Amino acid sequence: MSPARQISRDVFPFLRVHTDGTVERYAGTDSVPAGFDPETGVLSKDIVISSSTNLSARIYRPKSVPEGRKIPVVVYYHGGAFIVASPAEPMYHHGLNRLVREAEVVAVSVDYRLAPENPLPAAYEDSWAALEWLAGGGGKVDEPWLREYADFERVFLAGDSAGANIIHHLALRRCRSSLAVKIHGLVMIHPYFWGKDPIGLEKADGARSNEGCDDPYINPFVGGAPPSAEELGCQRVAIFVAERDILCDRGKAYYRSLARSEGQNGKVRVELVETKGEDHIFHLFNPDCEAAAGLFDSWASFINHE
Repeated sequence: MSPARQISRDVFPFLRVHTDGTVERYAGTDSVPAGFDPETGVLSKDIVISSSTNLSARIYRPKSVPEGRKIPVVVYYHGGAFIVASPAEPMYHHGLNRLVREAEVVAVSVDYRLAPENPLPAAYEDSWAALEWLAGGGGKVDEPWLREYADFERVFLAGDSAGANIIHHLALRRCRSSLAVKIHGLVMIHPYFWGKDPIGLEKADGARSNEGCDDPYINPFVGGAPPSAEELGCQRVAIFVAERDILCDRGKAYYRSLARSEGQNGKVRVELVETKGEDHIFHLFNPDCEAAAGLFDSWASFINHE
């Protein structure tokens, strides 16, 4: 290796950064094209949201929607620790096809910019820009599938890991803004929250227990009062955790904080769904297992519950 291209940071197993700025990714780089999925009967296509930042999304809909019927909208933010993955990665593409089939929704999977080339908060700003685009003058966004099929009274934000972290911050920001999009509910799957002081399963992981931080982006319990359900500005919140996931205890703590405030105002319903014996985003890594079927079923039921 030449002196001009030494390793400056090795983020195993995701990527390696070199001193000349080159980034080598080892995960999340595979992709599949949009189109018709014969297994689920779902159509998808790639769209551009903002040419100035190259912000794009992959949008999904069932092949057949009865004429005049409007269906819920799920805006999805993928995981990957803010540094890997995309909507085109096979496990995310197949997962969204499955959700659209089971929940009968229109889904918009946002392709936000990744670090380290685009340091945080770029991912949050792109994610917010996607919501602004969706608002599009009160649901008049210039996208045929949304215009024809979307019920803008039933918009859900959903995400896994880093994506679940993102929707927490989006919900707070939307509630404090005048953005003309109503968020009916949040689906947070194995949310990526962390902190300086390890808790629960984190204490047993020597490699990561000393790497926490209390940046407000990562730790929602710093910088003021703990998060409340009312601050999220929606009617319902579902938090999914997995028993063996090192992030499980943070997700439970987040749920307890919201549940306490739920009891105080009675306006928001908060649910916790724990999958026993499974680890982080198991439903994407092992989509054919019984537990994954249960997760997708719970997710679809949450969206379609009146």
